[in-house]
Amino acid sequence: MNWFTRLNKCLFGLILPATLWAQGNEPNATLAEYKKSYPDFNELIVNETRSYNLSIVKNKLEILQDNYQESMILAEPGIHHNEESFSYSDLIKVRSYEAYTAINANGREKKIKVTQANEKKYRNDGVFYDDIMEKQLIFPNLEIGARKIYRYQAEFTDPFLLHHFVFANGIPVKKAVFEVVADRDIEIGYKVFNDKQNLISFEKSEKKGKTIYRWTANNISPVKFEAGNPGMLYQVPHVNVYIKQYKIENNAHTVLDDTPKLYAYYQGFVKDLNKTADPQLEALAREVTAGKTTDPDKVKAVFYWVKDNIKYIAFENGYEGFIPREAAKVLERKFGDCKDMASIITAMCGYAGVKGVSLAWIGTREIPYSYDELATPSVDNHMIAAYKNGDNYVFLDATDKETRFGLPSAFIQGKEAMVDTGNGYQIVRVPTVPAPANSAEEKVTLKIEGERLVGSGKSSYNGHSRSHYLLQLGDATGKQRFEMVKSLVLKGSNKFQLGQYTEENLTDRDLPYVINYDFVLDNYLVKVDNELYVNLFLDRYFENSNLEPDRVSSFEFDFLNGQHTTYEMALPAGYKVQHVPADAGIDNALLKAEMTYRQENGKLSLDVSFQLKKMLIEPADFALWNDTIKKLKTIYNETIILTKKP
Repeated sequence: MNWFTRLNKCLFGLILPATLWAQGNEPNATLAEYKKSYPDFNELIVNETRSYNLSIVKNKLEILQDNYQESMILAEPGIHHNEESFSYSDLIKVRSYEAYTAINANGREKKIKVTQANEKKYRNDGVFYDDIMEKQLIFPNLEIGARKIYRYQAEFTDPFLLHHFVFANGIPVKKAVFEVVADRDIEIGYKVFNDKQNLISFEKSEKKGKTIYRWTANNISPVKFEAGNPGMLYQVPHVNVYIKQYKIENNAHTVLDDTPKLYAYYQGFVKDLNKTADPQLEALAREVTAGKTTDPDKVKAVFYWVKDNIKYIAFENGYEGFIPREAAKVLERKFGDCKDMASIITAMCGYAGVKGVSLAWIGTREIPYSYDELATPSVDNHMIAAYKNGDNYVFLDATDKETRFGLPSAFIQGKEAMVDTGNGYQIVRVPTVPAPANSAEEKVTLKIEGERLVGSGKSSYNGHSRSHYLLQLGDATGKQRFEMVKSLVLKGSNKFQLGQYTEENLTDRDLPYVINYDFVLDNYLVKVDNELYVNLFLDRYFENSNLEPDRVSSFEFDFLNGQHTTYEMALPAGYKVQHVPADAGIDNALLKAEMTYRQENGKLSLDVSFQLKKMLIEPADFALWNDTIKKLKTIYNETIILTKKP
């Protein structure tokens, strides 16, 4: 279920918000003034405004959204950005649109209408089919100083689906306005997020029986897109609005305001799900759980069967983005989206006689809100099943094919789930899996041959480390898989040559994924006269994770990972150990690391362990994080010295 993504496309379009339909153009500064104010940019959004008009028309609630965007080309490269677009669907219908290029012709404005407007299905690699359409506008006659202007009006068919307005874009914005104009009998709610610098000004007024809510921001810097960013909504100022209630002929109609109302809305989509008995599904459930004597084992068997036999394909069309399909239909098709997988898991567990397996709505980690902060569909974009085992919940997300029973998928860790208990709901926080449960364990055995290292290794990946790497490897075979495994176990430098390798436990989710391999590492040792220099840090974890000093957004890891590696090197004949670096360690709020050397029985070993303590490295953590990486680099440079015996 891709609710948030779908709404984001339809309400943002593929653009960011835009100036009131009825407002017309505001007086513009001259091109020279704009180029002076924005010297480093090829284009400037002069105005962008979105306006919701909420009114009662013929005893029905009408929701219209007017969008306007006006941008100016400031430099030659901007001319090549001649396309803008907006999106719509069965739930958000476009009523009308207008688009043109405005140029200066002998001191007068000349409008050149957009005649090339392509309509096509919106392409989303994660969705097999949905109903979102995209209108692409190709602006003609662009030149420096030209303005691209377009506006469109959309009608919302569902009062629960108003969405946010973001006061930011990939290029600078001179002015952005978000407005809600509501009839007196329509009550709205709103929440402002990420405006610590008070960028957004707000005013509320009344005019001719209408209440007008307006949020305005000026001179907005471009969004800085940075690797590892947890999501734009964690960073940029934005406003979420929702309708609380409206009256028609003195009859109040409740929409949204709190979690019970959101749950009631969701219940409308699932209350009749899987009510009709299906003998085929029941027989399958009993077959899959045959021989299982405990409820957890039965749930696990069903969960793994769905992962292995129902292919995840997002297939959305209108309210199909909200309504799970019947479990019998999912079984017949052998594919489905997250809602469908949750549907068949709960149905099969019911047929197997297990109680306490329920549907659950949840937002992935790209969504920053909790239910208390924002009880609207904006808080959710995913559906899973949840099994209550005693006082604890097991979260069953079959869209992540590799994650074992008992672990939540990595992308919902720490998030709140709304679990349907049958006669109500419970808000449950999904736990964050600790680093030791996601550990990668490795034993590397080494020997020196001339100036190269020859070795063998065994790597074992548990928890989310297992899932992460197996999902990356996928179904690759032959040379492609060889190269992917090589990149996974690579040691020392690009002189690393992978030899033979084998893999274990590819299909058993309850066991670690294991790679056994051998390798040669050429030109790694340094020999000076009678001394041989060896650095046993063949893996330098986090070495390239330094955060740039001008970074704005937090940095997010996929999961808390642990790493334990032992490098064991046989001392070459005729050499003795002259110098071994001191043991080292780091332990702070972000990372724990330990490095220990040991010498015995003609072997020298280095034991290295890491535990990441925070998935989200926030700006307040940047100084500590970079200091940690600096210390790690110093430790990594420590070298063993071997000397020839006399």
